[in-house]
Amino acid sequence: MLNRHIAADVQAYLAHFPSLLITGARQVGKSTLALQLGIEHYVTLDDIATYQSAKADPKGFVLSLPKPVVIDEVQRVPGLFVAIKEQIDLDRTPGRFVLTGSSSLQGFRDISDSLAGRIGIVDLYAFNLSELYGSRFNFIDQVFSGTAFPAVAEVADIVPHLLKGGFPEVQAIEHAKTRMLWFSSYIRTYIERDLHDMGNIRNLDSFMRLYLSLALRSANLLNKADLARDCQLDNKTLDNYLGILKNTYQIALLKPWFNNAAKRLVKMPKVFMLDSGILCHLLKLSSAEDLQQSSQRGAVYETFVLSELVKANTYAAQPVDLSFYRTSDGKEIDFVLDNGKGLVLLEVKAAHSVTPADFRHISYFIGQNPGRVVQGIVLYAGERVLPFGECDGVKLWAVPLGMMAGGEEIVN
Repeated sequence: MLNRHIAADVQAYLAHFPSLLITGARQVGKSTLALQLGIEHYVTLDDIATYQSAKADPKGFVLSLPKPVVIDEVQRVPGLFVAIKEQIDLDRTPGRFVLTGSSSLQGFRDISDSLAGRIGIVDLYAFNLSELYGSRFNFIDQVFSGTAFPAVAEVADIVPHLLKGGFPEVQAIEHAKTRMLWFSSYIRTYIERDLHDMGNIRNLDSFMRLYLSLALRSANLLNKADLARDCQLDNKTLDNYLGILKNTYQIALLKPWFNNAAKRLVKMPKVFMLDSGILCHLLKLSSAEDLQQSSQRGAVYETFVLSELVKANTYAAQPVDLSFYRTSDGKEIDFVLDNGKGLVLLEVKAAHSVTPADFRHISYFIGQNPGRVVQGIVLYAGERVLPFGECDGVKLWAVPLGMMAGGEEIVN
């Protein structure tokens, strides 16, 4: 069984908070992680009888449970949060309640406020590369560490990981058709269960049209006017559906980098699917050949990197603000990482080679923001870390995408 990097934070929360919420998309391993905590008592609201009892009498249900207890799929009965709050106010012993849910607590605004100071929240995502390869490597910590990258990436061929994404069950599926069936089942279950629990999807056809439209736009600017027109949705419904997709960990919105001195920066966010496997499924890309020939190839690579950065940020020693940079005249950098002391610039290329021209927008940014950039990196599909000189004292590097899992030193 693969270890989750977030497990150390989970243990720390249990030692300090009376309740802990492990939240994330369906099938990312929330229940597995909760069951590894050594808590004897476990109930799941996927069980019909348990669900009916909890819904009918949330307070009585919570009172009846031996403590500490794991309550799985808690988003199915939001009324349980109020009952849990009452119990915590009577007894604030750490680690009494471990909750798992397929919706972000941001989706329950009133509940979030009522549990302030009483609950630790852990966002669990699908596996990242370093977890899949049993490494403790954290890409975000590495780029701000001031130390050199290993010479060769742990992963030589990144394409299978782009096609599979990070869901635990998919990792053992090598057959493309079986993988297609898994993703189809996942999306159907998401619609039937999570959307039903959210309870405010009026037109399922319109919602699914939006879901597919967002896949086609992954790694691109979120133009709500165009999206609303294409999906035949009014602005209020569009915002509601986007909020649901974000709170159920299907999409991520990346904010633009902003500088008060720069007047020509794009202000729209970019939208990403959160798993490259789901994205490839929706784009009907099932093989390396499909991906190579696809007009969406660059977007798939960029989506994969966004997913890896989001996951790495959950267990980084010093989490960063993630954004992107784009000017009105088309200068763009895919990712800007800000740790409060400096910036790291990342550009993503699907090619197996890199040229100095690939650093032109990074060099422009460095010139516009002197003294702020730690290093500039082009992530590419090769295997070796390659130096590309400096720009105003900032080192430039070509780094393999497979370095997200770490690498190995080569001594000549």
